[in-house]
Amino acid sequence: MDSFARAEYPLASKYDSEWVLSLDMGPHPLWLLEDLARDLDLKPGMRVLDLGSGKGATSVFLAKEFGVQVWAADLWVDPGEAAANFAGLDICAVKAEAHALPFARGFFDAIVCIDAYEYFGTADGYLAYLTAFLKPGGQLGVATPALRREVRELGEIPAHIKKVVGWEAIAWHTADWWRFQWEITELVDVTAARLQETGWQDWLLWAQATSASGDTPDPVLAMLEEDQGEYLTFALLSARKRAAS
Repeated sequence: MDSFARAEYPLASKYDSEWVLSLDMGPHPLWLLEDLARDLDLKPGMRVLDLGSGKGATSVFLAKEFGVQVWAADLWVDPGEAAANFAGLDICAVKAEAHALPFARGFFDAIVCIDAYEYFGTADGYLAYLTAFLKPGGQLGVATPALRREVRELGEIPAHIKKVVGWEAIAWHTADWWRFQWEITELVDVTAARLQETGWQDWLLWAQATSASGDTPDPVLAMLEEDQGEYLTFALLSARKRAAS
């Protein structure tokens, strides 16, 4: 049996674990996407932007499991490298920076972002920029690392997290923080904002797998083992763009 086959992720379990690991750029992206997709309404033929698509595992999943047209946009992975994974699928690989997206306004039915939004999406004005590329009623779905309590509330970044992530952990927010951040704009209606209850366990299983397949210990594994689920998980966020007033 595949080591990543899990009853709670029946769609992701169809994918070979070695293939998923070969595209590693963060915690199991298909588990995150499958869970997030439960809060979305993706239908065949939709135009979907996979923002921060990395080496393309999530883009393949979107195209295969939902029959959507995918634009796989990433800054750090060469489109040719990503496209090598897209044979026979309706996926267009694009090199793009999150603040300079080369698309028409209102082009997409949905935008998804798996384990990347924390790098650019916390800025107060970013939601307005990104949702300009959605049709009215279009969907936004984000899976992003989260803390169970805000750093401001804690008064510090927990030492075991700071040791590995440094100051960048200030971008890891609670689901309630994200809900407020999006709702206050009145640009979208938030349809779900939740902490992934299995987020820490899933992340730990992934870190154990990547450590076992690598030559050196993964410092993220030590961070997760020390955390024991006290702070670390993922936030799963979804919203629909409001019609223009």
